[in-house]
Amino acid sequence: MSEQLSAAVNKDKLVSDLKVVIADTEELLRATTGVAGEKVGELRERLVVRLRDAKNRVIDLEHAVIDKTKAAARATDDFVHDEPWKAVGIAAALGLALGVLIGRR
Repeated sequence: MSEQLSAAVNKDKLVSDLKVVIADTEELLRATTGVAGEKVGELRERLVVRLRDAKNRVIDLEHAVIDKTKAAARATDDFVHDEPWKAVGIAAALGLALGVLIGRR
């Protein structure tokens, strides 16, 4: 449960970071329309820092998703090896349910 909460918090933080990057980009574009100088340099520096932070968060989230996927695959593999007949039964039930749903269309 705490992993789900952590994932939700990370996702929200990523969205928040991306919104800040977008806002800074829009501000940079407005500022560079006819003005060049110190203000443009400061905005670009802020944008680079925030973009780097957002990229790092995306990479961290990607690694977390990969780790969770691998853990789920290991758990599924362990279950199939420990309970092969249950796995066959579950697969058959899912196949039957999908067949019934597809047949209704």
